[in-house]
Amino acid sequence: MKHSTQLRVQAIYYKLFILGFVLLFVACKNGASKEKKNEATTDDIVKVEEIYWNVKAIQPDGKSLDIKAFNDQEKAFDVKGIQNSDQDNLIDIKAIVDGNNLPVKILVSKDQFTPVVAITPKGDAYKLQAVTPEGEKLQVIGVVRFGNIVIMKAMTKKGKFYGVKAISPNGKLNDVKGIKINPQDREMSSRGHEIYAHVKAMHPSANEDEFELPKKNVAKADYKSDFKRIIWNIEAVTTDGKNLDVKAFDADGNAFDVKATQDSKQHSFMNIKAFVNEEELPVKIMHSEEGHAPIKAIGSDGSIYDIKAIADGGAKLDVKGISRSGNIINVKAVNENGELYGVKAFAPDGKLNAVKGVKIFQRDIEMKLRGNPVYAHLKAIVQ
Repeated sequence: MKHSTQLRVQAIYYKLFILGFVLLFVACKNGASKEKKNEATTDDIVKVEEIYWNVKAIQPDGKSLDIKAFNDQEKAFDVKGIQNSDQDNLIDIKAIVDGNNLPVKILVSKDQFTPVVAITPKGDAYKLQAVTPEGEKLQVIGVVRFGNIVIMKAMTKKGKFYGVKAISPNGKLNDVKGIKINPQDREMSSRGHEIYAHVKAMHPSANEDEFELPKKNVAKADYKSDFKRIIWNIEAVTTDGKNLDVKAFDADGNAFDVKATQDSKQHSFMNIKAFVNEEELPVKIMHSEEGHAPIKAIGSDGSIYDIKAIADGGAKLDVKGISRSGNIINVKAVNENGELYGVKAFAPDGKLNAVKGVKIFQRDIEMKLRGNPVYAHLKAIVQ
């Protein structure tokens, strides 16, 4: 009897051991799942069903004109803004030709105004034109450049300009404009064409359309007029509203300012630079195979500067690309508890821009800069 009791007790202990092991395994598995879920990488693109925005030229009386891409045989193809994620701050403009989405670019030109075209896989250029109710075709062109932005218009034969907009199905309105990453005229070559700017639909920005054309060519030369440069502060904003300075650090721990530079009247798409001694170094989101994408400044010799937010007490918080929504990389400072702080650009007069990563291409590596693989370009953009 005593032996039988011992066997029953052993059986109970064995069952409890197995049950405990199962519970421990489930807990570990759930913990790992939660950890993986919380650590979204920049490759985890938040996708939505594609939303097609209509691209129109807007006349002074508020009436709109369709904008189409025309081939050499004058056959017309639709031009649309294509929103493929949960953000509509920076969306691609494409010509839809035989079921294919063709990139729309502004070309380098010796003329005062720069042509806007869709480029086929064979390298053919289809000109964008607005079409009046009478069938007249108005050229869509790059008119003037302000820093990284090229203002686009449809132009009548009498030289009047109509704004170019992207209109969502629910009535949202974006400006269609050229954006530049390279300060030089030529951004890149594509299928035999010299590209001046990439065409995107962006949130509207005040005062960009207010300009007078001088007699000189301003579509290919940055039109600064008498503009005095404005430096914006880059800050991480905590959940309780405190602003933390963002700095660049070299290998020896020396700190340098990180600022957004407004070099023209527009402030919808500004460069972010690290001010190191007498140089202004580009700041980029770097390509990484692991987790969140690091943000670095790159020296003229290819050296790397870490970008950190400085917390109370001097703690250095990583600033990283956390997640991707279409063409936009969301940038955050990460504290020791894993909390995420937004990163903003503050103008001296109180204007506020978001600091985001911007992707021009769908590929992982946008470019190599002084030997370093760049995942996205860091910009201060209108919210």
